[in-house]
Amino acid sequence: MKKLVVATALAAASIVVLAGCASDPLAEQYLEGSGKNYIAGDGTISEFDTASRGEPVSFTGPTVDGGAFDSANADGDVTVVNFWYAGCAPCRAEAPILQEVYEAYGSGEGEVLFVGVNVRDQAGTARSFEEDYGVRYPSILDVDSGDVQLAFAGDVPPAAVPTTIVLDREGRVAARVLGELEDASILRGLVDKLLEEQ
Repeated sequence: MKKLVVATALAAASIVVLAGCASDPLAEQYLEGSGKNYIAGDGTISEFDTASRGEPVSFTGPTVDGGAFDSANADGDVTVVNFWYAGCAPCRAEAPILQEVYEAYGSGEGEVLFVGVNVRDQAGTARSFEEDYGVRYPSILDVDSGDVQLAFAGDVPPAAVPTTIVLDREGRVAARVLGELEDASILRGLVDKLLEEQ
């Protein structure tokens, strides 16, 4: 009985210590492998050669800041599209990586355009997430219409969040990361290949 009490006390102390270190409970749950409340991809990276990219994907929608986004304005840029929502633990884990890569390409002033697609939240929740994680590129609010998700329906399974898609200069799907983006170098490598294409 004494051993059971000691073991229980140690387990409780460990939980308290872990809880004290956690800066983001949802991200911590995800990193610990609980997989609560979302279905995420497995991080599989798919690249499509120019012959198999299909037609350009066109999409528009209202943004978190009250503006609008139209993919027609990409004007020959490589476009990174990230599907996310605030309560998604892997989305929280990858947010700093996406922001890092966004900044590396000149914060939207160069040849690379970034846009998020929030699939579940209203503006207030999405805005809080962007402020908390320092996200500076725009995000479309797609929860009411689902139009952007529909535009990518052939390439993005609807239940796989997060997913990051990279469009070539013509707006065609050139690469997809199905699940959490785990390292900035992965996304930079995908983008750089497309920037080098003639």
